[in-house]
Amino acid sequence: MIARFASMAAFLALVVLAAAISANFEAGEWYYKLNLPSWTPPPWLFGPVWSVLYLMMALAAWKVWLTGHYTRVGALFWWAVQLVMNVAWSWLFFGLERPGWAWLEMSILIAVVVLCIKAFRLLSKPAAYLMAPYLAWLIFAWTLNLVIWTMNGGLFSKMLL
Repeated sequence: MIARFASMAAFLALVVLAAAISANFEAGEWYYKLNLPSWTPPPWLFGPVWSVLYLMMALAAWKVWLTGHYTRVGALFWWAVQLVMNVAWSWLFFGLERPGWAWLEMSILIAVVVLCIKAFRLLSKPAAYLMAPYLAWLIFAWTLNLVIWTMNGGLFSKMLL
């Protein structure tokens, strides 16, 4: 019983670590000077949304871990990769102030999350479902990232604006 909950604590610790690292790359002066679309969520919304998403990601990984199936390590590999890539996006977008690189990285991140969900689904459908809101949020963020990049002179700005 203790080992069961220790594994949950480990997955929670990993998402808390990812959140803590990502929090080092804040939306600073550079971000607030950008042209933003009217549908950009207010800054106060990101904390609660990410808290819920990180909790769901930890629960999903834990459910996969509890299956005990030998393929769980491969499925959790995709989970770990997407967690690292999630942090990398914050570094690229806010840390380096490179929305174009961040958008490209998030394109790959979305593909990795899809692979993770597919691997999770084979082991635990509830785990896969727990990852679905994260995928939806990433697709929204991918779109927002692209629009911000475009509105501020990015790749498609000459064609669309």
